[in-house]
Amino acid sequence: MTSKQISFFAACGLLLTSCIWGFAFVIVKDSLDYVGAIYMMAFRFSIAAGALALLFVKQLKLLNSAYWKNGATLGSFLFFAYAFQTVGCDYTTAGKNAFLTTMYVMLVPLFSWPLYKKRPSWYVFAAAAISITGIGLLALSSDDGILSINKGDALTLVCGIFYAVHILYMEKCNIDQSPILLTVLQFFFAAIFSWIVAPFFNGAFPLEAVKNPRVIASMMYLGLLSTMVAFALQNVGLKYVQSSLAALLLSFESVFGVLFSTLLLRERLSARMIVGCVFIFFAVILAQTKFDFRKTQNTK
Repeated sequence: MTSKQISFFAACGLLLTSCIWGFAFVIVKDSLDYVGAIYMMAFRFSIAAGALALLFVKQLKLLNSAYWKNGATLGSFLFFAYAFQTVGCDYTTAGKNAFLTTMYVMLVPLFSWPLYKKRPSWYVFAAAAISITGIGLLALSSDDGILSINKGDALTLVCGIFYAVHILYMEKCNIDQSPILLTVLQFFFAAIFSWIVAPFFNGAFPLEAVKNPRVIASMMYLGLLSTMVAFALQNVGLKYVQSSLAALLLSFESVFGVLFSTLLLRERLSARMIVGCVFIFFAVILAQTKFDFRKTQNTK
């Protein structure tokens, strides 16, 4: 197989990852009718941690105190990110939840500025301004002449902060530690935190729900496909595809989220909200790629 063929299939894998993640917003929205948000996270991360640990069981012997410490920290960031996102999805539409989640793309370079003393390029600030405009069009509504944002959209925006912090800390840990082991541990700790918090937030264990074949299938999808398989496809894709093009393909997560929520959940967006989605998607592409993929294509 030639390098071009490998790159093509890797790019297809990245697009499939976006599709899997986009469909996950629909699964989450539908499952919230049966399972509380935190219990859903507990199932999701338990399945993903267990499956990934079994696949890489031989590497687990390399774990030491540094791995456990970083895994717990990453797991806490991941827990809060998914908690705000999943609870937020209960109060807003799956499509809006998908688009507003992408705010972390703009936050990563902005947060890294004080941490690494590296000022973001102009296009990051431009993307941030465009995305804020998009958020206003998508999420703000006028009640009695006063602009406001609903609870679900606000919670979803907060989740972007924790996703950004998680990415930055993961980047730091990846320098001298295995990303596979770190992923197993962060899934493990996110599951632990979820099981601890769930009874306080969601009440009693949803025994009847876990007997429902629909719920079982949904939790398996979130744990195996949306968490474990999507992670693997993303890592492989990033190895063989130009980073700017990879970022573009992964950005389609939000587009697939809106597409599937429209087709399957019958959600509808107003013209103003559609324009807001376009603004946010444009900002995400600008922040992630600077449109470098166009230069690559034009030189071929």
